[in-house]
Amino acid sequence: MVTADHPTLESMTELLDTSSFVSVPDLTHLGTVVTVWAHPDDEAYLAGGLLAALRDAGQRAVCVTATRGEAADPHATAGERAALAARRTEELAASLAVLGVTEHRWLDLPDGGCADLDPSGPVRCLVSILDEVRPDTVVTFGPDGVTGHPDHRTVGAWTEEALRRAAVDPLVLHPVAPLEPVDAALDEELDLYAEGGPRTCADDEVDLALPLTGAALDRKVEALLRQRSQTGPLVDAIGLERYRAWVATELFATPVRAG
Repeated sequence: MVTADHPTLESMTELLDTSSFVSVPDLTHLGTVVTVWAHPDDEAYLAGGLLAALRDAGQRAVCVTATRGEAADPHATAGERAALAARRTEELAASLAVLGVTEHRWLDLPDGGCADLDPSGPVRCLVSILDEVRPDTVVTFGPDGVTGHPDHRTVGAWTEEALRRAAVDPLVLHPVAPLEPVDAALDEELDLYAEGGPRTCADDEVDLALPLTGAALDRKVEALLRQRSQTGPLVDAIGLERYRAWVATELFATPVRAG
């Protein structure tokens, strides 16, 4: 269990400087970007800084989320799952507003059950989105799913197949991790990689690195705090400063070429 003696989430939120949000390095070469995720909060954890920077630069950024995250508690009743889905829907809207993202699409698929679905329907939906938006860049899970979660891996595979079928040929980027973990002790305490670890890359294998500091990091953390049902207990437990350091770097790499 993650434990620590720290202020509450409400008091820690007051520490955030959200009055002077700034952009991170120039990302205009990415053009219009579509990001595809499995659950609400995937986008903020893995690409919150990227999404905010894109929007600050006036670039189009469309976020796609496959499920509403209703299965976060495996012991919840059907009613509790419905309530959580509604809450996470509202939280994601608030989080995306902080990041400046105004275009979002739900696939409305069952949380925890993506791998059991016939992929033809989700792939068709993604092809439709890609052909409509015509992105220059697509950001989604690689085969590792970052944490190995089956929904993550499945959504990444759907997106890969949709890209084969769509009438677009964008740059594809996957979230990756550094060779040395940012906070290995916390990863272990959370059992974060129980289902599989992320693809790790040396510096020269990373195609896009966003080390967030100052107001850019404040903005990402604020977006994460808006998804309190998922982030609140963790931040309360470990403290804001440790949490900020844990989420401060976003790394992306192009897919590994077969063979």
